[in-house]
Amino acid sequence: MAVVRLRVLREFADRGTVGAVAQALSMTPSAVSQQLKVLAREAGVALLEPDGRRVRLTDAGHALVVRADEVLAAVDRAAREMALYRGSPRGQVRVALFPSGAALLLPHLLAALADTGADLIARDEDVPPTEVPRLLADYDVVLTHRDERAPTLSGPRVAARVLMREPIDVVVGPDHRLADQGAVVPGELAEETWLSVRGGFPVDDVLRSIATVTGVQPRIAQRLNDFSVIEELVVSGYGVALMPRYAVRHPGLVVLRLAGVRAARLYDIATRPHAEDRPAIATVLTAFDTAARAVAR
Repeated sequence: MAVVRLRVLREFADRGTVGAVAQALSMTPSAVSQQLKVLAREAGVALLEPDGRRVRLTDAGHALVVRADEVLAAVDRAAREMALYRGSPRGQVRVALFPSGAALLLPHLLAALADTGADLIARDEDVPPTEVPRLLADYDVVLTHRDERAPTLSGPRVAARVLMREPIDVVVGPDHRLADQGAVVPGELAEETWLSVRGGFPVDDVLRSIATVTGVQPRIAQRLNDFSVIEELVVSGYGVALMPRYAVRHPGLVVLRLAGVRAARLYDIATRPHAEDRPAIATVLTAFDTAARAVAR
C-alpha cells in the first residue's frame, strides 16, 4: 500500500468528505476518489461504503486508518532522522489554543521558545474538547480544556496529557449581597441569574453540577464565550458567573471560592501519537510545561 494513498485515507478520516480532502491536499475530488479506490484494491478489502449521498469508512477502513497513523508516523520519524544528519532539527509547529488559555500561556510559551529553533505558528480555536480530533488534521499540537470529571481525550489516534489544573470560582459585582464573603456554597446561589458560556465547555459543566447539588435549574440570562464580556456584565449587575481563576481580569469583580463542588478545568495537550518524536514538536511540548510552571508561580 502506497504511503501517499495512506495519507489520503487519513485525511478522509479526519475531514469526513472527499471534497474536504481534495481542498486540503490541493487535489481534485475525482483524484481523491481514485486514490482511495486504488488503496482498496491494494488492501484487498472495501474501505468505503455508501452513506446517503456521501461515503463513509467501513470497519476495515477505520482499522486501516489506525495503521496508517503508525506508518505515516514512522515515515515522519525517518525524515526527521535524516534532518538531524543534516544538522537541522528546526521547523514550524502549528499550535491551536483555546482563547483564554492562549491569553494565559502564549506569552510564557513564546518566551520559553526563544532561540530554540522551533517556529511556533499559533491560532486560537474556540471549540469543545470533542473537536480536538478534527483540529489535529490541521495542527501539530492542540491545547484544549475540559471539566476535571470529564474523560480523557486519549485514544488510538489522539495522545493527550494534562498540562495543568485551574480552579473555577464564582464572580460577583461589588454591590452583590455575597460580595463580602470569601467563599460560597451552591445553596447560596440557587436563585441567582447566571451569565455562562455555551454548552459543552468546562465552565458550563460546573454550572450543571451546581444545579445537581441545589436541585434548582440555573436561570441563565446570556451565554457568551468571551470572558471579558461576561466580566463587564457581572460588574454592571446583570448576573453572576463562574470563571476560571486565572482568566479573571476586571478589577471591579469580587472573586468567591466555590465550596462543596469539584470546580476546576484541566488544560490538556493533544497531539497525534508519537508526534513528540519530531524534535521541534518535543521542544514546543517542553515549552508548554515551562509556561505552566510560570503560571503556577
